[in-house]
Amino acid sequence: MCGITGWVDYHGLGPTADTVLTRMTDTMAPRGPNGAGIWRCDIAGLGHRRLAIIDPDGGAQPMTHNHPSTGNVDLVLTYSGEVYNYRELRVALVERGHSFTTSSDTEVLLKAWAEWGPAAVSRINGMYAFGVWDSRERTLTLVRDRLGVKPLYFRHTESSLVFGSEPKAILTHDARRPEVDEEGIVALMLPLLKIPGRSPYSDIDEVRPGEIATFSARGLVRRRYWTLDEALTCPPRTTSLAEAAHTVRTILDDTVQRQLVADVPLCTLLSGGLDSTAITALANARRHGAPIRSVSIDFSAPVHNSQVNPNVDSEYASAAAQFIGSNHRSIILDGATLANRDTRSACVRSRDLPLGIGDLDMSLYLMCATIKEHSTVALSGESADEVFGGYLWFHRDDAVMADTFPWMSDSPAHGRLHHRIATSFRPELRAKLQLDDYVADQYRTALAELTPTGGGPQEQRMRELTYLGLSRFLPTLLDRKDRLSMAAGIELRVPFCDHRLVEYVAPLAWSLRTGDGQEKSVLRQAVSDIIPRAVAARRKSPYPSVADPDYSAETSRQLADRLAEPDCRLTELFDPRALQRAVQPATAPGALISNVEAELALNFDDWLRTYDPVLAL
Repeated sequence: MCGITGWVDYHGLGPTADTVLTRMTDTMAPRGPNGAGIWRCDIAGLGHRRLAIIDPDGGAQPMTHNHPSTGNVDLVLTYSGEVYNYRELRVALVERGHSFTTSSDTEVLLKAWAEWGPAAVSRINGMYAFGVWDSRERTLTLVRDRLGVKPLYFRHTESSLVFGSEPKAILTHDARRPEVDEEGIVALMLPLLKIPGRSPYSDIDEVRPGEIATFSARGLVRRRYWTLDEALTCPPRTTSLAEAAHTVRTILDDTVQRQLVADVPLCTLLSGGLDSTAITALANARRHGAPIRSVSIDFSAPVHNSQVNPNVDSEYASAAAQFIGSNHRSIILDGATLANRDTRSACVRSRDLPLGIGDLDMSLYLMCATIKEHSTVALSGESADEVFGGYLWFHRDDAVMADTFPWMSDSPAHGRLHHRIATSFRPELRAKLQLDDYVADQYRTALAELTPTGGGPQEQRMRELTYLGLSRFLPTLLDRKDRLSMAAGIELRVPFCDHRLVEYVAPLAWSLRTGDGQEKSVLRQAVSDIIPRAVAARRKSPYPSVADPDYSAETSRQLADRLAEPDCRLTELFDPRALQRAVQPATAPGALISNVEAELALNFDDWLRTYDPVLAL
């Protein structure tokens, strides 16, 4: 897991290229605290920051490949992520005559590209984002993994392309003020919705999940090598629940085994829910010697019990750890630490944007920073709810049948967060930017990407929700996970994002995902023999949010202080009445997050001060 960057300019990089490339690379030092490197020729430069996971002594990047005939450098690779099947690929490459000087997956990826070119991606199992410079063809190719676990951004002009794992590397390239156009402002107002390929910055785009982008003197060519639609185009799979559960278990067992490969200490995130408990149990069963470490978070003030968050993670996590036999630790976070301005600033800078929901960003960042004391890799249960249909919005009729993204509907299924966030902004700004029309248009666009396959109205609707969740909601969580964990120097792996699992589960008939009257039936049955009964019967509980009144009060106080300062720009975007309500919070019974309005405003304030963007208002 690392940070990558670079740029190509067919007019030449110029005399300060090394300085600029080094500066771009250094912006991602937290992503790669174990090493740094740059490579450059007359028109191309690549940079890399390394977090050493596999073969710490080898695998330095950018890594070069010499053509077997001429001995000259023909390929240069800068790569972030993990290729989980690199050992099998290495055997296949040795059989084809390749030799290796390191034990790294980086060298395997580079020689796979030398052997098969872009067709190599169809052979890769992993999470990855990488750039390959071809010195013979004088082309740059950017590749992103199928589900978009690893980020990759770029800025393209007629003669040049600049790329990076994070926007900050691109913004540093020419050091001018970033610009946010009208659509970008809309995107900032919709933190629960990720539009594939876009960033709020007007001239920065994303390589889409499952995409290959090739830049040459003739221009930029983009193509998808994998799409969710392809995984959902077959008719609903109607096997037996037992058979489906067996297949899911087989895939998951293989996936977790692959994702345990690391030459550094490793742990799991264990909340005591079905997903994280399953991953921890499978991981512990594959360990040889000491039990696996597991980690949960808790708060010094109790988590609010409500319809949205009906139970406390800590008791379930402890029970699960005892049942599994993991070496468990609960990280206790207090309201003062969560409300610390430096913590918030670190989170905003890690994402280069004011996105983030409530205290959820700060708690994940602090948890990862604490994990770093003993582990560099952690396995997470993230994305199981999107794959198996676990969220409440898969099961409430008012969300399921809403003519919009179900998590943004007028339903308690997601705490009505979209409404609370949207109405925090100036009403005239929402009207000018046609926020509601934009959401409706994006909803129709997303549905149009999905090929109808039959199976009846309910099957088609649940397939639509699966597609919407995986393509428009999961990316917001993966982006959050990557940015905050990497800011702390931690690699978070997501076994439920294995494309083989998605390809098998996504077309399953909905009855198989709710066959026992609960959400995620097929997953529950697949792991029922290795998790406690209490966890198997537990209702879905979201990522925990602090209920400490002191935290909410401190957040409101910070906002009041900023509003009183003359350089505060918040009223450019936010409704002054909403801001005044946010400085006098009243904890709403059953609210998913008690004072998200104040927290969002503080995120924007930090971003406006730090990045000083030009807004198209």
